[in-house]
Amino acid sequence: MTGPACLITGEVAPYRREPFRLLAAAEDVEVVTWRSRGEPVPGLTVRETNQVGAVRLAASGRYRAVICGLGGRVALPGAYLGARRAGVPFVLWASLWAHPRTPVHALSLLPLSRIYRGADAVATYGPHVSRYVESRRGGRGGVVEAPQAVEAALARRVEADERREWRERTGAGHDGFLVLFAGRLTREKGVHVLLDAWRESELASGGGVLALAGDGPLRASGTGVTSLGQVPRERLPGLYAAADVLVLPSIRTATFLEPWGLVVNEAMLQGTPVIATDAVGAAAGGLVRDGRNGMVVPGRDPEALAARLRVLAANPELRTELGEAARADVAAYTPEVWAAGMRAALKAAGAARSEDP
Repeated sequence: MTGPACLITGEVAPYRREPFRLLAAAEDVEVVTWRSRGEPVPGLTVRETNQVGAVRLAASGRYRAVICGLGGRVALPGAYLGARRAGVPFVLWASLWAHPRTPVHALSLLPLSRIYRGADAVATYGPHVSRYVESRRGGRGGVVEAPQAVEAALARRVEADERREWRERTGAGHDGFLVLFAGRLTREKGVHVLLDAWRESELASGGGVLALAGDGPLRASGTGVTSLGQVPRERLPGLYAAADVLVLPSIRTATFLEPWGLVVNEAMLQGTPVIATDAVGAAAGGLVRDGRNGMVVPGRDPEALAARLRVLAANPELRTELGEAARADVAAYTPEVWAAGMRAALKAAGAARSEDP
């Protein structure tokens, strides 16, 4: 089978650059974006268009296979039909582990189910997504995992001065228990649950600090709460290293269920334990393991979250033990492993360039 394959996605985010480059080098894959191409990546061909343009490329016959993510109301169904029109394999790149529950989304379930069943192979974010996809495919097989990864730069060594700087900036100082949230300040991220848990924990009375890194419509305030705003990506390693725990308190809503939560990977790379809810893909998918490298709590349960915060605040040895396991466990989630998973999906679809993905 000759010619390149294409991967259709909304944008090339910073954490996708190296995985995409590795996949392109191994399997001759071009990326087609319908929103933003991002910074140039040596060795990676990126074509920027709109959703209709992406569909036209999928149907053009230029590519030996089409890979497409779930984003895009036009891009996904159009790319699937375009691949069928061109007579080439179609690989679905799936992130959902439950379908949204609004009336509008209910209308999309039938056509999306047809794509789940009809795809020649499906690459998923992890086992939680694989279980859902397999239920939709009716035993067809061809489901492989491409684990989520972030750029290696986020694992860089953080010097003591940088860590100290962040602890001073957040107000935690040398001894304060520093809890970090990093992400969008929105309801589905569970920020309101975290704030309730913080008040319930009463850790601020002992010098504890809750630091919120990110922007969004929610505004957080209260005793011991520090808002950092948007933190440049290159500075995140120092902030993660300074924190005693990262909390990702996402909740399930009618339109949202956290597909993964890459801040989990980012914090673990710095040896920082994580508390995540059971509505976070990184927990459902097996990266965050309760009692081994972090803690898992029920979503929308501030009392349970507060209790875990108090346990970690009182046990620095436990924090160290969980953090060391976190660093060890996240080491398997690399761009190379993601690329290998996508290559396995191409092979399952009969479109791999080599015999040994």
